[in-house]
Amino acid sequence: MSAPLDRRQFLHGTLAGAALAASGQLLDADAPKKGPKLKKAVKYGMIQGPKTIQEKFELLKSLGFQGVELDSPSNVNKEEAVAARDKTGIVIHGVVDSVHWADRLSDPDEAVRARGLAALKTALEDCKVYGGDTFLLVPGQVKDNVTYEQCYERSQAEVKKAIPTAEKLGVKIAIEVVWNNFITKPEQLIQYVDDFKTPAVGAYFDVSNMIKYGVKPGDWIRKLGKRMLKFDFKGFSLAKFNNKENPWVDIGEGDEDWPDVLKALDEVGYEGWATAEVKGGDGTWLKDVAERMNRVLAL
Repeated sequence: MSAPLDRRQFLHGTLAGAALAASGQLLDADAPKKGPKLKKAVKYGMIQGPKTIQEKFELLKSLGFQGVELDSPSNVNKEEAVAARDKTGIVIHGVVDSVHWADRLSDPDEAVRARGLAALKTALEDCKVYGGDTFLLVPGQVKDNVTYEQCYERSQAEVKKAIPTAEKLGVKIAIEVVWNNFITKPEQLIQYVDDFKTPAVGAYFDVSNMIKYGVKPGDWIRKLGKRMLKFDFKGFSLAKFNNKENPWVDIGEGDEDWPDVLKALDEVGYEGWATAEVKGGDGTWLKDVAERMNRVLAL
């Protein structure tokens, strides 16, 4: 049988327990917030008002953004962009193919596909110059006389020609999902990416684009897992779409289930860029975009 505690022992134990409890509360208060660690970015074309690249990047920084994606090929002065990056700390985290709709890798014309491939390789080089690590690519379009199978085979053949360049530069080709009648299910994107059999090709998931196809964005993310290199988003209203109205709404006012998206991101261990893709505007508009991003991303 244990000996009974005297008054001094009782008080000492009570005070010690209170101290530990208080310490635990402080540790909990100071503990890092649960959830995915995300960094806010925009597409370069959204920045309107400032004239120079440095002024544009300074505006982004003042609003709490950390990064940007540039188009390529483009008329942006690469040396000026790199200097602005270094002076402001705004990261150019990747580039977006600016010709993939015009010079499609799925086009029946071999000359058109060749132009698309040349642009792809140029963009990979540009991304390396900027210090980015992904190149966003829409691989093709099922349209007119191009079937799903033809789009798949032709675009895969062209992307394969660029993989050695991507691997040499350390830039990954990120396949994005859009309204191109091609890749509308998570399983299709998984197969498309996996068929390359290289980590140099992954997925760029648009949280808003795929809502109309019926699979929740969070479930896309769970299925893609580590294949998902990055994601961007807007605001999409399914009701407006079904009523044949403009379905694009402000961030946070659409049908994106953001709590579930954040949960899915956390489940797959995603940490990195979250990029807005909405219409452009001045500092006032971008401030509103930043605040909306903070709310939906729980930043």
